[in-house]
Amino acid sequence: MKTNVGGLDRIARIAAGGALVAWAGLLNGPVWAWMGAVPLATGLAGWCPLYLPFGLRTCSVKSR
Repeated sequence: MKTNVGGLDRIARIAAGGALVAWAGLLNGPVWAWMGAVPLATGLAGWCPLYLPFGLRTCSVKSR
């Protein structure tokens, strides 16, 4: 697994995912808010499987 999620993208995913999970878990939010676990996990891992088929990368490519 190569990193394909960049810095700002990771921050946004962690913040949004964490907020949704906290809403669902701590504040008895709707069940669909547990979907925040997906962006939270991909933000923490730095890798998004949905970027692969589309050839997307939001992280910088290091030149040799």
